Amino acid sequence: MVDDDVELCSSLKQLLGMDGFSVTAVHDGDSGVRHALKGVYELVILDVMLPGADGRKVLRRIRLTSQVPVIMLTARGDEADRIAGLERGADDYLPKPFNPRELVARMRAVLRRKSDSTPQEIFEIGNLQMDCSQRRVAVDGSDVALTGAEFDILLLLVRSAGKVLSREEIAEAALGRPIGFLDRSIDNHISNLRKKLGAHASEAGRIRNVRGAGYVYTSEIAKERK
Repeated sequence: MVDDDVELCSSLKQLLGMDGFSVTAVHDGDSGVRHALKGVYELVILDVMLPGADGRKVLRRIRLTSQVPVIMLTARGDEADRIAGLERGADDYLPKPFNPRELVARMRAVLRRKSDSTPQEIFEIGNLQMDCSQRRVAVDGSDVALTGAEFDILLLLVRSAGKVLSREEIAEAALGRPIGFLDRSIDNHISNLRKKLGAHASEAGRIRNVRGAGYVYTSEIAKERK
């Protein structure tokens, strides 16, 4: 749960606990992104009005790399605001104040939809394969050993193939943290990825540096579903 209303979080944590949910609460957007991208949560409850990065920015950063279900909360109940949130990738939208029982019902409905429709993703790009559920990368059928950060960065670039991502976007979405002006960690990870993909990199899909903008994965993506 990402909401700056500490009292509301405390109350909902207790109420949702009675319904069998284990809840972690954070109170600002940056913390929300870091927690959401850990991959250990089944659902995110996200307030629109947050200190730092607001809920819309948080949702955009989450959606760069994760399809975790998100229910957005807002004090603004107008239809245009709700539609905007859904278009940005929210799974549901609940205006404040709300009945906690309605929130629980919506949570269960979203989780049902996820369990009914969520496929395991396997990306095939030339002779490179990525198995998201197993966090496995192979070239010509031979496993390529990647660190956790390298896998997350490669997956982000593959999912966003053809779109230039800035170093800041890559760091926030894949590493769960901002980077400083002199921080070259993203460049180092990209360099390692290119080396590990080896002589097959150009066949499997090239990670291109766009001067002054960031990085882009240039190959087309074939997504299979098990």
